[in-house]
Amino acid sequence: MNKKTVLYCIFLLCAPLLLVAQKPLSALETYLQLQGMENVSRQDSTIKCDLKYATTDNFTKTILYDSLFNTIYLHPLAAKKLLEAQRYLKKLHPELNLLVYDGVRPLSVQKKMYTVVQNTKYAAYVANPSRTGLHNYGMAVDLTICDQNGKPLDMGTPFDFFGRAAGTNKEAELLAAGLLTSRQVKNRRLLRKVMTSAGFLTISGEWWHFNAVSLGEARRSYKVVK
Repeated sequence: MNKKTVLYCIFLLCAPLLLVAQKPLSALETYLQLQGMENVSRQDSTIKCDLKYATTDNFTKTILYDSLFNTIYLHPLAAKKLLEAQRYLKKLHPELNLLVYDGVRPLSVQKKMYTVVQNTKYAAYVANPSRTGLHNYGMAVDLTICDQNGKPLDMGTPFDFFGRAAGTNKEAELLAAGLLTSRQVKNRRLLRKVMTSAGFLTISGEWWHFNAVSLGEARRSYKVVK
């Protein structure tokens, strides 16, 4: 049996396995790719993913995305910055990884979230879809840091905690008041360090939220993912 025949036989044996491994894209992923969003999970599988709004493990207790959707998609600019942040984190702490809770959030998902929280205690915390936010452009990411086993580091509050302990601008006061520990503040500072080193912008109210550009720049230069 010559070399070409051997290679052909190997291909015939492996082809079914390759077809199984390449599961078809969901309608949502297909749409996101058509909108120019990049699959960050494919580019760096060490960045962990736990999209909270694709499950009931979120403050609305409702699945807001396709239930099979658990892949990080971002605008190419934000994706590039996130990859840089992960590389920097691995340089500082090889045993740690970024863990993403939310990336691009299509406007349709924002509308669903807004509808679900009406007449609840969370209504004031969800922006009206008529006022687009950076998630709707794929220019914002919600995330934390996890250890080698995928366990999130202690940041003092859970993701989407609605209270002052989630803020970043008065951590010294929160520490003095006993609402945060020194370890929790240290973990938050590490997250901010790796994200800002890659060019992300912080916000004062949520330790987990980072913007790749300003909202003004996004509205001027980029399109909303509907």
